[in-house]
Amino acid sequence: MEGNYPFYKLQASGNDFILIPHWELSVKRKRWSRFVKHLCERKWGVGADGVLVIETAKDKSADFKMRIFNSDGSEAEMCGNGIRCSALWIWWDKERKGEQERGIIKIETKAGATYSRIVRFKPKARGRGCWGEIKVKMVEPIDLKLDLPLKGISGGRKVNYINTGVPHTVVFVDKVENVDVEKLGRRIRFDKEFAPIGTNVDFVEVLGYNFIKLRTYERGVEKETLSCGTGSVAAAIVAHQQGIVNSPFKSRIKVKVVTKSGEILKVYFKKDNSKKIKDVWLEGKAHLIYKGYLF
Repeated sequence: MEGNYPFYKLQASGNDFILIPHWELSVKRKRWSRFVKHLCERKWGVGADGVLVIETAKDKSADFKMRIFNSDGSEAEMCGNGIRCSALWIWWDKERKGEQERGIIKIETKAGATYSRIVRFKPKARGRGCWGEIKVKMVEPIDLKLDLPLKGISGGRKVNYINTGVPHTVVFVDKVENVDVEKLGRRIRFDKEFAPIGTNVDFVEVLGYNFIKLRTYERGVEKETLSCGTGSVAAAIVAHQQGIVNSPFKSRIKVKVVTKSGEILKVYFKKDNSKKIKDVWLEGKAHLIYKGYLF
């Protein structure tokens, strides 16, 4: 029997979300945190890394607004994989209504506006739901800080900081498989250096001249996730700024990122004459898995 309130389950590179069109479900603002915690419980709820809420945008030039709630109930400013999932759902919703024009979709977030376009789109994939290759123009990164000393990190290893919509600390390691992501990630995430808001933590292994491997401890989820879009962008930019990776393209930089799930994300960006990073894009697959109902 169908309930009153539909929701959609999506994933991008193993980072999974519950998407709720806000107009389908009325929840008072102060109750969102408790509601999200319950939904994200994998044994007691639907189960997810976070909840995406699609709202009518305040910016009239935007198609929609996306709010992202972490599984602990906190609201984040931005989520790269969440944007890709939201964009896929919007295309799918327009397609089924006969409104799809396959143009650029502008999505408003707390961190700023993002722009999404679809590279490939499969509305029906033989039992695998709907999927698409989504390319998202991210917000421009800020607060880049390289080689920050951090007490208590083994070997006196320095870290790097950048905000790609949300704060990220990037740590380069020899082998990401040898890192205790839960233990060390939590230690850095709550370090007083990043108080009061904390930080996501990205452990990066360099595989080639424009190829890196990534494992991320996500703030708000408070554990390692299979993928992190803003973390992939952060790792790619910091690796380039440190001279660790390069790109065969002169007009733009391209870095491939292997996520914990095994899927590869592509990060593109440019540098202006002042060497400022701009025009940042994230590309990868997203899947709409199923539709359900809340009772």
